[in-house]
Amino acid sequence: MPIDAWLPVGYSLPDGARTRLALQVGVDWQIVETSGNGRALIVTPALAKRWAETRLVDEKLWQPLKFGTDSMYAYTSPKNSMLVRVADSRSPQNLSEALAFAASLRETRSIAPEAPFQDCIYVEALSRLLPTYALSAPVADDLLLGTWLTGGVPLSVHSDRRTRQLLSWLGGVQISEIIKQSGLTGRVFEGGSSPDTARVVKVFTLAGRPALEQFFKEHVIDLIENAERYRSLGIEFPSATILHGPPGCGKTFAVEHLIDYLGWPSFSIDASSIGSPYIHETSRKVAEVFDKAIKEAPSVLVIDEMEAFLADREMGSGSSHHRVEEVGEFLRRIPEAIKNRVLIVAMTNRLEMIDPAIQRRGRFDHVINVGMPSKAEVEGLLSALLSKLPVDELDIPALATGLAGRPLSDVAFVVREAARLAARSGRASVDQGSLTAAMRSAAARGEKEAPRKIGFT
Repeated sequence: MPIDAWLPVGYSLPDGARTRLALQVGVDWQIVETSGNGRALIVTPALAKRWAETRLVDEKLWQPLKFGTDSMYAYTSPKNSMLVRVADSRSPQNLSEALAFAASLRETRSIAPEAPFQDCIYVEALSRLLPTYALSAPVADDLLLGTWLTGGVPLSVHSDRRTRQLLSWLGGVQISEIIKQSGLTGRVFEGGSSPDTARVVKVFTLAGRPALEQFFKEHVIDLIENAERYRSLGIEFPSATILHGPPGCGKTFAVEHLIDYLGWPSFSIDASSIGSPYIHETSRKVAEVFDKAIKEAPSVLVIDEMEAFLADREMGSGSSHHRVEEVGEFLRRIPEAIKNRVLIVAMTNRLEMIDPAIQRRGRFDHVINVGMPSKAEVEGLLSALLSKLPVDELDIPALATGLAGRPLSDVAFVVREAARLAARSGRASVDQGSLTAAMRSAAARGEKEAPRKIGFT
C-alpha cells in the first residue's frame, strides 16, 4: 500500500538534504529517505514540543519547515547512523549495534522513566528511543530489547533459554554485557528506581495462575532463597517437577517466568534438538545436555514434550530397545543433576504415556496438573493485562465468564485485539464494547469462527 508522504520527492530540507521516499509513518511523524541514502525524521510541532518538554530531545536540534499551510520540524540523521521505528527494524548486525541500542534504552529511561516504548523511534545519533504515544499495549523494557535483538520475535531478553537459541551469533557473555549496558536487572526495586538508591526485592508472579505461582514459591523459590535453613534439616535442593495439562494451559508460560526470575542459565531437551534416528545418538545428546547443565550449575534444565523420550518402555515394539536405553539414561542422570544443583522441570500433554519408573518419587517428586484457567484465574489475568492500558469502566467478571476454560493465550489475544479495535475507531481507551467485539472475533479453536474473506470476486 502506498505511503501518503507529507513532503514531495526532491523537497529541500533546511540543511540542504533533499527528500526521497517516505519509509515509515505514524500519526504525528514520518521517517523519509534523503539524498545520499540518509534519513530524516519529520514530526508535527505538537510531538516535537512533547519531546522537548520531557527533555528527550533538545529543541535546538529541530529545523522548522513549512510545506503549504503545514508547519513541521525536521531532524536529519548522520549517514550510517540508525533512524528507524523499532517495530520495523532488522536485528542488529554485530555486538556494537546491539550495545548502542542498549545504551540508548538506558539513557532514555534515565531521562523519562515512565515513557511508553510500544511504538518508539530509535535515533542512534542521539542515543534516544523516542515514544510516539500510540494507543497499544505497553511493552516492558526487557521485552522491547529482546524483540529488537531478535528482529521481531516478542521475547524478553531475560528469557535466557530462548534468547540463547535465537541469538546464536552472540555468546552468553555478550548477551549479559548487552543486558548490563541497558540497565535492566529483571528485578523490582523497593524505595527507589535504581540499584544505587534502593534495596532489590525479588517478585515472582504468574498472572492468572495463582495456584502454580504458590507451588513454585513454596517448593522451589523458598528452598533456593533460604538454602541454609533447609540444609540444616537435610534438604539440599528443590526436587524435579512434572507439569502436565492440555496445550495452551500455561505450562511454558510458567516455566519461562520461573527461569527469568531465577536468572540462571537454562538448557532444554526437546524432540527438535535431541531426537535422532541413529542408534545411541539420542542418548548421547541427552548426556551432553545434562553435562552442560551440571557444568553451569546452578542452572535450569527443561524437558519439553517429555513423552517423546520417556514413554513407557512396555509400549511399542521393534525400536523398544532404543526406548529402554533413552529412559535408562534419564533414570541415571536426573538424580545426579539434582545433586549438582540443576533444577529440572519437565512438561507433557500426555502424562499417561510416561514410564512409571520416571514418575516415581525420588526422580520427579511433584507431578502437577495444570488445567485450563477458571473464571477467577481468567479474571486475574484480565485485570493484570488491562491495568497496563488506558481503559473505561469495565465489567471484568462478565468478560471472565466468557473466557473461562479457554487457553491463557486466548485471553491475551482478546486484550490485544480490543486495543487494536479501540485505536482503529479513534478512541483513546479500551472500553467494554471493544472487548466484547474482540471476544466475538476470537472463537475458541474448534468452534466456528466468523468468516474472513480475503481475495477478489
